[in-house]
Amino acid sequence: MLKRLHDTAAGQDTALALSQVDSLAPFTYGLEYSAPARGGWTIVHIGMLLPESHQVFVCAQSCLRGVVLSAAELGDSSRFSTISVDEDSVLEGNCEEIIIEGVTHILEGLPALPKALLLFTSCIHHFLGTDMKIVFGELNTRFPQVGFVQCWMNPIMRKTKMPPDPFMRKQLYSLLKPADMCRRQVNIIGNNLALRKSSELYTILEKKGFSIKDICTCHDFREYETMASSRLNLVTNPLGRPAAKELCGRLGQEWVYLPVSYDWEQIREHWKCLSDLLELDFDSIWKEGEMDQLWQKAETALETLAGELAGWSVAIDYTASSRPFGMAKLLVKCGFRVERIYADTISPEEEDTFAWLKKQCPRMLLCPTVYHKMAVLPRTWCREAGGKVLAIGQKAAYFTGTSHFVNMVEDGGLYGYGGILELAAMMEEAAGEEKDTEKLIQVKGWGCCC
Repeated sequence: MLKRLHDTAAGQDTALALSQVDSLAPFTYGLEYSAPARGGWTIVHIGMLLPESHQVFVCAQSCLRGVVLSAAELGDSSRFSTISVDEDSVLEGNCEEIIIEGVTHILEGLPALPKALLLFTSCIHHFLGTDMKIVFGELNTRFPQVGFVQCWMNPIMRKTKMPPDPFMRKQLYSLLKPADMCRRQVNIIGNNLALRKSSELYTILEKKGFSIKDICTCHDFREYETMASSRLNLVTNPLGRPAAKELCGRLGQEWVYLPVSYDWEQIREHWKCLSDLLELDFDSIWKEGEMDQLWQKAETALETLAGELAGWSVAIDYTASSRPFGMAKLLVKCGFRVERIYADTISPEEEDTFAWLKKQCPRMLLCPTVYHKMAVLPRTWCREAGGKVLAIGQKAAYFTGTSHFVNMVEDGGLYGYGGILELAAMMEEAAGEEKDTEKLIQVKGWGCCC
């Protein structure tokens, strides 16, 4: 399956004009390239969101290297331990005993017992059929005051229906227990980054007397437990839906999927939906929140910036936003020259948006990120464009070679009209100031403040 990286006759083109794209998965892969843009979160970073918790990874030493470095880079090694799986333990078939005794040894050596322990098993345990029911049963007996959370570190399941990332997000809420419902409390579920205060979501709901809970802002385990009382779980990231579904079945919490959007009318529809679910008068919310003015302010900010950046090209990548094509459509309609989108697949949720871009911008390029030849392609577009390339996302900055980029992952906590207005400010700042791209994009888990 190995490819000759410099063999230009072999393989496919590394970029396709949108007019050439005829499927949601236009690129085929064998050997894959991993760009040195490390801002996306790993399961280590996601697990750190659970307050007063400790993580234990059980896997081979070669696999442990990456997660150990992630914890060390965060400065959170005190919340992180490992149990090494070697050849003898595999041959002797005593994986259950090793995990139980290893976790016991770790917990007894800590200054104080954590409120929660996230136990990560790896591929080898799936191959061997390790009985995790026995493991968790014994650990619960030995340490009843600790909440144990089952987690996976198994890249073999990266492209299954439940990859480690959404599974990890779901498991973060597994320690919530049934509680009396508070009619004036709402959760934001499944995000790695807290929604920014620039979003009108906070001002409007808080004005109506609602309390908004988010694991990203919980200071301690007790505050985390109060999330069980919320009447509604709001999901803004597609990877958070499994968590909301599980909480609905287990705690009876209603949930709604209102994803980040860069479409003015869709944001309005989302507010109508949320108002109905919370039994609020939509018209009064729209008027009291001055939504029309905020919408107009955001649109004017983008259109003004587009005029100021005439002659600049824009590139967007999928790590910056779960809606890269939606973001591109908005920027195009506001007057920006979006020339490239770096994404390996197109989400079915963006199929209509992609069709619009394909019709209106047929020469816009769709570029892969993991196709093996991306490792050797020259990253000189920015230099050839006289430095006038504005990237949104770390991978777009890396592949274009620009130092003018919006450094964000997973929409950066932006949401609603206020989020779009803040995006305009971030783009203006990125165009006016050069960043040290090489240094910044190597920081793992951008925005993870554990």
